[in-house]
Amino acid sequence: MIRTILLRLVQAIPLFLAISVLVFGSAHLAPGDPISNALTGQVSQASIDAIRHAYGLDRPIVEQYFVWLGHFLSGRWGDSLVLRVPVASVLAPAFLNTVLLTLAAVVLCVVFGVAIGVFAGLRHGTRADAISMFAIQLGHNVPIFWLGLVLVWLFSLKLHWLPASGIADLRGDGGALDTLRHLVLPAFSAAVISMLILARLVRANTIEIVRADYVRTFRSLGFPRGALLRRHVGRNLLAPVVNMTGLQIGYLLSGVILVENVFAWPGLGSQLYVAAAGRDYPLEQAGVMLVAACFVTANLVTDIALDLLNPRLRT
Repeated sequence: MIRTILLRLVQAIPLFLAISVLVFGSAHLAPGDPISNALTGQVSQASIDAIRHAYGLDRPIVEQYFVWLGHFLSGRWGDSLVLRVPVASVLAPAFLNTVLLTLAAVVLCVVFGVAIGVFAGLRHGTRADAISMFAIQLGHNVPIFWLGLVLVWLFSLKLHWLPASGIADLRGDGGALDTLRHLVLPAFSAAVISMLILARLVRANTIEIVRADYVRTFRSLGFPRGALLRRHVGRNLLAPVVNMTGLQIGYLLSGVILVENVFAWPGLGSQLYVAAAGRDYPLEQAGVMLVAACFVTANLVTDIALDLLNPRLRT
């Protein structure tokens, strides 16, 4: 088991390096750089060259990559070219807000996805199953940003139950309950598609498990239905649920970044949008690498969890 886990860790290293090359290269695809684009025609070319040299933008692209990678791994992310403040001071609170929103979306995805899937699977062929499948098919075709706008219109503008945007009420005390109220709508918007995908998977596995011969044998012997659901259906659903949840982490992260702009959530989404628009290399690259690191880590943890759930590897 330890050898398998170490192998997983080693396999994550080249993946992380490949992502870093893509992130660094994509930020430099457009011609020019933020210094030249912002100051051309305003100051002399000698001043522009001096500033580019100070930021290392006149070095060969390969040398810039290795310098940037070394600084990123050591935690020295430099200063924002646009905001003129350390990148870490900008990304740290935004990253924590994005992690909070992502975790809330994952919880909603797992809880409601498993509940809907088990409910539909245990009632396979009934009207309730048909209605659940229709809702799942319908939800797959709903864009995230459109769903967010509909939720704001319904629960904020019409019913006045939940706040429309932000992370806290400026007129309130900003406590945990206030943050939770602001968290409901964006978390549900980000989680709904992954929730429905998980529900479909759980439904198919529930139907397969319920129809298994050993489950029918236990039921014929008079075993309680609740005990069968806990010991056999729930235990056999654990591995596919863990696997699908890990696969959906990347989609949830991308969905969260889109949702942040709809709900004005102060996370990485708004910071990356500003950085990309201003070609702020340090801020843009560090933010994207944080998202990529979370994605790689989530998949690594998922693989290790699946290995731990595999009894053949444990023995």
